Amino acid sequence: MPYETIEVAPLSPRIGAEISGVNLSEPLGNQTFAEIHKALMTHQVIFFRDQVMDWEQHKTFGRRFGELHVHPTAPSPEGHPEILTIRGDAKSKRVAGQTWHTDVSCDEEPPMGSILHLHEVPETGGDTMFASMYAAYDALSDTMKAFLDGLKAWHESEHVHGKRYGHKGGMRDGEEMLFPKALHPIVRTHPDTGRKCLYVNCNFTTRIEGLARAESDAVLGFLYRHIETPEFHCRFRWRNNSVAFWDNRCAQHRALWDYYPQTRHGYRVTVQGDRPA
Repeated sequence: MPYETIEVAPLSPRIGAEISGVNLSEPLGNQTFAEIHKALMTHQVIFFRDQVMDWEQHKTFGRRFGELHVHPTAPSPEGHPEILTIRGDAKSKRVAGQTWHTDVSCDEEPPMGSILHLHEVPETGGDTMFASMYAAYDALSDTMKAFLDGLKAWHESEHVHGKRYGHKGGMRDGEEMLFPKALHPIVRTHPDTGRKCLYVNCNFTTRIEGLARAESDAVLGFLYRHIETPEFHCRFRWRNNSVAFWDNRCAQHRALWDYYPQTRHGYRVTVQGDRPA
């Protein structure tokens, strides 16, 4: 299907494309929605410039792609549990997303995609890097692919969200299930494209089921270094009112905190996904 209502400009051969010709604050027609979905499936992360949306418009755009995910622990604006505030400034001790990760992979059904709308960005710095997990998987040897196929790894959140949020968040799952964890395949098949991709990340993944700790650490360490390969990446330079929409099932990202003490501020909605298989 050719693009008729939008323009698509790839950022790199492996991942990322900038989309123009659409106003995300307005309801999407069926043709435009289909083309944006196609661009996301093709490029794994897509970017939009000069988008002015309020929270309701932001949520409406997200809901076009599925039900909205609620973060298990992060605080949200009153009356808007689907909205996640993203902010770094002179008062910040840390910022979210400083290591390679896919969002909330600790959930039993992790998010399909995340849509970040930044309203205020520093003059320089604050870029986000994205990595293709298709490319990372494809670059492995056949022997390593055969070894990883069928293995599963634990994804846990307490060591991440506990430090960042403590018990101040919304406690989505109740006090006893505050910090979710889940067992997911190391190699997952994307439910829409049918392509295989790596599904471990150094933020949430803690150990491989069935391997001794030393073995697990060695394999995960290799995969984390492999994911850092620059040829799998693209890098997005933000401007005020830019939007990034990434597919958490096949892409990882890392936010660079090189802009202290300047401010980087905006909001994210996240689209619910399914159980990795």
